[in-house]
Amino acid sequence: MVQNNINSRSAYHQAYEVIRDRILNGDLPGGTKIVEEKLATELGCSRTPIREALRQLINEGLIINKKVVQPTEKDLRNLFQVRILLEGAAAKSAATYLPENDLQTLSTCIKIGREGTTEEIMGANERFHEIIVQASGNSLMIETIDRMKSIIYLFRKTVVLYKRPHLIDEHEEIYNAILARDGETAKQLMETHLQADLDFCLHIMNSSRN
Repeated sequence: MVQNNINSRSAYHQAYEVIRDRILNGDLPGGTKIVEEKLATELGCSRTPIREALRQLINEGLIINKKVVQPTEKDLRNLFQVRILLEGAAAKSAATYLPENDLQTLSTCIKIGREGTTEEIMGANERFHEIIVQASGNSLMIETIDRMKSIIYLFRKTVVLYKRPHLIDEHEEIYNAILARDGETAKQLMETHLQADLDFCLHIMNSSRN
């Protein structure tokens, strides 16, 4: 019985990762209808792990009303409003509490952001923000950002693929403020950085409609 539960959990995780990755890489574009039976056939498993995987993806905001999410301008603004509030506060905390090894990792993320491949830059961007959020030490804040991680990825991809100007320069400014243990400046810079991300994503979203 225990073995069956392990197998069931494994099937759920595999189904979740495959479906999530298909959404994030564009194989399942926004608006695509999600059909349990079709996915179960494609992935060679029963509908139970598919159903569990879809429940998780709904919780993360990637599936709404049995369709792949197509974020609206309002969705985008709401997401960034939460990020600006939480990550601004996290950056202020990081200036006080971030340990030396994490400061070194932030510096490495900036270097990769300037020199890496698109995939490496995506990973470094995510890691940069993740380290700062973790520095808050606030489990509710960390959990809230973590739950939005997949949706954040979609917009992060827009920012990186379309090469938003000054993206990494802003990361370096935030890093320097944290390094100097200047919490208020780190907070303001993070808020300005995320507002610039929002403005850029809105510009790309509106341009694609024209």
